[in-house]
Amino acid sequence: MKLHFNDFGEESQGNPVIVVLHGLFGSGRNWASFAKQFFATYRVLTVDLRNHGASPWDSEMTYPAMANDVIELIGAEGLEKPILLGHSMGGKVAMTAALSHPELLTGLILADIAPVTYSHSHAGLVDLMQALDVARYTRRSEADSDLAKSIDDPNLRGFLLHNLLFEEGGPRWQINLDVIPPSMPDLMRFPMEPGSCQFTGPVKLIAGSKSDFVLPEHHETVRDFFPATDIQMIDGAGHWVHAQKPEEFGAQVTPFLAALSP
Repeated sequence: MKLHFNDFGEESQGNPVIVVLHGLFGSGRNWASFAKQFFATYRVLTVDLRNHGASPWDSEMTYPAMANDVIELIGAEGLEKPILLGHSMGGKVAMTAALSHPELLTGLILADIAPVTYSHSHAGLVDLMQALDVARYTRRSEADSDLAKSIDDPNLRGFLLHNLLFEEGGPRWQINLDVIPPSMPDLMRFPMEPGSCQFTGPVKLIAGSKSDFVLPEHHETVRDFFPATDIQMIDGAGHWVHAQKPEEFGAQVTPFLAALSP
């Protein structure tokens, strides 16, 4: 599958390319601000994973399939040992790719995710999105007004409604809402067992102190898979740590990248 991506900056001074993988309901454009923060020094690719953004749709939505998509992109673009940065679902994709093809990568940056099974299910959000009568909307604010009846958080509504496109033929969802609910059990799990494989390259895991996605009891499992992991918590941040605390997130990423650059 040929994934869509936006390309920021140019390869320079031998610095590794950064390939950014978004979370569920997201797209590469969610990471444009991050890319603009680093593209003067690093080439940054912000990728749309399958069934998201402008990338193709497919009925299979598992971590091995999505990791293979990313590996294909690395080969197609001729990227030499890039760094994968992944948030949430994208972080699990990055981890799966690193464990299956460790020789292809320099390192990983993980944003608020661990290689464990979660009980969090976002199937309810899909139900709310599918319940919207998008054909009758002429602007996104109308959809927001309807979604506000079920979701109080305006930031979450805005994040979800970024997937609603307004085109000449009328509004449509850019995300494949039909495939996500049956795929949710796979997305909540991690496809590999601790002790079965390792990525020994450098890993930076940046988590939010208010999030429950990276708990102290997860640290041992993280290091079973990724023994060279540095785990850092950002105070006051939740699951969307990079969006809620962008300066603090960047301050963690910068020295990690510098240590891996010539």
